[in-house]
Amino acid sequence: MRAVLCGYYGQGNGGDEALLATLLQMLPPSVTPVVLSGNPQETHDRYGVEVCPRKRTGAVLKALRQADAFIWGGGSLMQDATSAMSPLYYAGLMGLAQRLGLVTIAWAQGIGPLERSLTRWLTHQTFAGCTAVSVRDAASAKLLQDWRIPCTVAPDPVWALQAVPMDLSDLPRPRIAVSLRPQRSLTPGRLQGLTQALIAVQRETGATIVLVPFQPIQDQAIAVQIQAQLPGMSRLITWDDPRQLVGLFQAVDLAMSMRFHGLVMAAAAGCRCLALSYDPKVSQLMQALSLPGWELDQLPESSEVIRDRCLAVLAQESGLDTAAIQAWRDRALLHEKLLAVTLVD
Repeated sequence: MRAVLCGYYGQGNGGDEALLATLLQMLPPSVTPVVLSGNPQETHDRYGVEVCPRKRTGAVLKALRQADAFIWGGGSLMQDATSAMSPLYYAGLMGLAQRLGLVTIAWAQGIGPLERSLTRWLTHQTFAGCTAVSVRDAASAKLLQDWRIPCTVAPDPVWALQAVPMDLSDLPRPRIAVSLRPQRSLTPGRLQGLTQALIAVQRETGATIVLVPFQPIQDQAIAVQIQAQLPGMSRLITWDDPRQLVGLFQAVDLAMSMRFHGLVMAAAAGCRCLALSYDPKVSQLMQALSLPGWELDQLPESSEVIRDRCLAVLAQESGLDTAAIQAWRDRALLHEKLLAVTLVD
């Protein structure tokens, strides 16, 4: 069986690359994947899979006609908060695959926000036409339930992503990983407050600050700006394989992250977490895991308050316990079961 995998792949985003790596890990061995990518050569070199340029219409049509299945490969693909065009692209490909008679799977989806009536209608139609659906959160499941579309509900599949170890033994402990991204709620004042808090924590504990741009083209400028102000040891780390990010969080003591998958990877690694939420999916994860942190628009103005919270979390014995992590991983494997049942049985 040949399956076309469609997501925000080859765009340099660590979270979406982690979803692709997990999907490839979970695919039945009998399935040959063909990945639609924004950077086909990089995707081929990284994963050793067949690739197709995601915006080359003729090549995509050929790939679909030669395929048996089409998979939306994780993440919030059907949402119109960041772009009105993005859901049209994904729904258009899913609709075409359905008309061609392919097995169609919406896998590990987080649906919404859907702020436009057209996008909401389009989302309803495309999910209703899928052979199988899995979602990663209760709100998405509730929406599909309201639409009477059956689905599997399970935690984000990245909980089960296998790690590639990253050696940070040359960096003094404690090590604090910081993953921030540009967002309108991260004002210059709030960014400076976070930076001052990190400076204070570093001076008090001798911590190494490990700056982790999940999507370097977006995040690296913020990381560089913070690093330039730190008085002590720091390192800006880039990644070649998303599985290295899991390994990184296994080697640090605290993760301060705005990135949803940064928090998932850190929690799965048993790392202490401090969450900064700019998005409902991050807030839902904070609630589900009882993670300390703040909604970004409610971040304390005082850097001392932020510093004290960082120190308090760092003083905790650990993050999630082994049993809790295993429970989340086991439930995440329901996404793998859905693939096996739909593509093989």
